[in-house]
Amino acid sequence: MFYLLIRALEHYNTITFFMMFIFTIFLMLSLGAVLYLMVRALPRVAEEPETKESFLDRWAKSEIPEKIDAAFNSFLVKFLRRVKVVALKFDNAVSAGLRKAATEEKEKKQRFELGGIAEPTNGDGEEKKENGTEGN
Repeated sequence: MFYLLIRALEHYNTITFFMMFIFTIFLMLSLGAVLYLMVRALPRVAEEPETKESFLDRWAKSEIPEKIDAAFNSFLVKFLRRVKVVALKFDNAVSAGLRKAATEEKEKKQRFELGGIAEPTNGDGEEKKENGTEGN
C-alpha cells in the first residue's frame, strides 16, 4: 500500500493526491452509512403470509424437469451422431464423384491431345488387337 502511495505522490502533486484520497474516504463512509441504514430497516419489513404454491411452482421444484432434460440431452447426442454419420457418407459420395469426374476429364484431355497420332493401347504399352487378329 505504501508503494502505491509513493507512486501516486510521484505522479501527482501532493494537493491533488490528498484531495482524491479524502474524496475516496468520504465515498466509502457514505456507502457504509447507506448500507447500515438499509440493514436497520430490514427487520421492519413484514413477512407476507405464505400462499399456496401453484401447479407450475410445484412442477418446477420437482425432479421432472431434470429427467426431461437428461432424456432430451441423450436423444440430442444420438441424433447428432447419426446426422454426423450421414454427413460423412454424403461427403464420401461427393468426393468419389469428383474424383471420377476428374479422372474422366483427364482421360478426355489426353485423348484430345494425342488426337489419333498414337494407336490405342491396352494399358500394358502394347497395341490393342481387334477381333483377336494381328492385322497381317
